[in-house]
Amino acid sequence: MPHTTWRKSSFSTDGANCVELAAVADGIRLRESDEPDTVLRTSPATLGIFIRAVKDGRLDHTH
Repeated sequence: MPHTTWRKSSFSTDGANCVELAAVADGIRLRESDEPDTVLRTSPATLGIFIRAVKDGRLDHTH
């Protein structure tokens, strides 16, 4: 993979266990900081749908 600039939330600490995001020419990349070789690919639209669903609580598991 060519050089990619990874970013993490300003709420994250300097430790591990952070989700990192990179915007690249053909979409969005996501990875976990302590598994940097495992990268998920998505589009901005799909990531936006996912983020809205999380914020709306639609992915919360209720018993």
